[in-house]
Amino acid sequence: MAVTLKANYAPSEKEEYMNENQLEYFRQKLLSWKQELLEESGQTLKNLKEETWNESDITDRASVETDTALELRTRDRYRKLINKIEAALRRIETGEFGYCEVTGDPIGLKRLEARPIATMTIAAQEEHEREETRYADE
Repeated sequence: MAVTLKANYAPSEKEEYMNENQLEYFRQKLLSWKQELLEESGQTLKNLKEETWNESDITDRASVETDTALELRTRDRYRKLINKIEAALRRIETGEFGYCEVTGDPIGLKRLEARPIATMTIAAQEEHEREETRYADE
């Protein structure tokens, strides 16, 4: 069943958590974000095709190579982000979206609004990062 959101809809703490409207809101938000990233990646490909690689001046050539490397690293981060967005969309479909993968507790609307790909509550994320730091130090 398709859900149509009212204009200017925003999730509210007054509603049932992860109701149809909230799920549709986050689904649209994730799809829009993914589309923006894909468009920027397409622009990168266009820029790379148009780039002049035969700069005669070594400084100019180094500048082009540095700029290209930076742009490619950025696009690789986008690729990874798109994978996380797709995983979040799958969680919406399976009914797991909005709940911590560690504790099962609600992640919270404010956190999801800021980071809709979040998979953990703030407390679980902080604990996860402490564990990573502890193991990295050993």
